[in-house]
Amino acid sequence: MAHIAAIGERQRVIGLTAVGAAVLPAPDPEAVRAAWHTLPAGVGLVILTPAAAEALGPGVVAGDEPLVAVMPP
Repeated sequence: MAHIAAIGERQRVIGLTAVGAAVLPAPDPEAVRAAWHTLPAGVGLVILTPAAAEALGPGVVAGDEPLVAVMPP
């Protein structure tokens, strides 16, 4: 079974712990990139805040795996 992870500003992602997501708070672009490269094994869906998606760039967000969803602003 695939797992869910969330990357971005703490106040935007912390609530996703309630549904079992692995929350990786990342306050700046460098932290976002570090979190992306340390995703836990088995993650099939990554939820990003808009700022996190911008930090990763379109190439990562448009990739096939893991599936990526960007929160609305």
